Amino acid sequence: MTTTTHTVTDRPESSHHSLIQAVQEAGLLKRTPGFYITLLAVLVGCTAVAVTGGALLGSSWFQLLIAAGLGVIFTQFAFFAHEAAHKQVFASARKNDLAGLLIGSGVVGLSYSWWQSKHSRHHANPNKIGRDPDIDIDILSFDEEHARAKRGIWAAITRKQGYLFFPLLLLTGLGLHVDSVKSVFSRSGRATTLERVLLVLRLTLFPTVVILLLGPGMGAAFLGVQVAVFGFYMGMSFAPNHKGMPIISAKSKLDFVRKQVLTSRNIRGFGTTTLMGGLNYQIEHHLFPSMPRPHLRRAAAIVREHCQRVKIPYIETSLPASYARIVSYLNRVGLHARDPFDCPAARNLA
Repeated sequence: MTTTTHTVTDRPESSHHSLIQAVQEAGLLKRTPGFYITLLAVLVGCTAVAVTGGALLGSSWFQLLIAAGLGVIFTQFAFFAHEAAHKQVFASARKNDLAGLLIGSGVVGLSYSWWQSKHSRHHANPNKIGRDPDIDIDILSFDEEHARAKRGIWAAITRKQGYLFFPLLLLTGLGLHVDSVKSVFSRSGRATTLERVLLVLRLTLFPTVVILLLGPGMGAAFLGVQVAVFGFYMGMSFAPNHKGMPIISAKSKLDFVRKQVLTSRNIRGFGTTTLMGGLNYQIEHHLFPSMPRPHLRRAAAIVREHCQRVKIPYIETSLPASYARIVSYLNRVGLHARDPFDCPAARNLA
């Protein structure tokens, strides 16, 4: 894929200011607590249905369908916690943090403080080497230099990482739980006593109840399916937004609007806002992190027009096309492609 140097018709600071002014005048930064209260009620209702169904099924392998359903429900709860962390739900920062903590740590089983810290660093410098924790060296490599640093079995995995991307997502949920526990009990972590208690209760009581009710064998299978579906759904929702988009060198300097737009892609398609918890409008989410989910669609029209005017590429694609791009990109990085996908605009400003 090739790109060209972008012609700039607005000064960077005026470009950002004009966008903020446009969305403010349209009332798109106003909170929509009614939407989120309704969403929360629906999720609680779905959880009650799943629990009731599990109780009625008894000792049956159909319980694994309930487990998969809970994996989906917990992911939707995680979307809610993500939006609370960005102060999208309530006007009060304290209420948002409390909601995010109770749901993120107490229901989903993720460390709210760990997620908030990691995700904030990602928002500040998306896809920037050395600054975005989401592209740090891990099982997957998003940069050729990282890929070359792998050795042994990790190097073998990296060479086929595009094809292994989807199977590896099944382990994402387990990894998130493990990282959460490590963070809340780390000396450098910022977890409060309440967060530690909520996380420990969630990660011990839920598995204990499942195993007591279903027995060790079926209980373990139930938990395995639930965690796998949760991780797969989370990964499938977050990955399309930045993976396969330009990687920005550590020395590059981009203004705020270009930094956020050039590294993000939107996902179009019927029902994607509900399916992805609003993450399908990733460009708008990065430009206005506190914007409530119901306003993102209207904001997209404003941002799209703005990007056309200042000649910044505004990338939209379908969900299947985004996954195809991710697989292709990961395989190319894993095979040490001589011509890595980068952003000329960023390179020219290095």
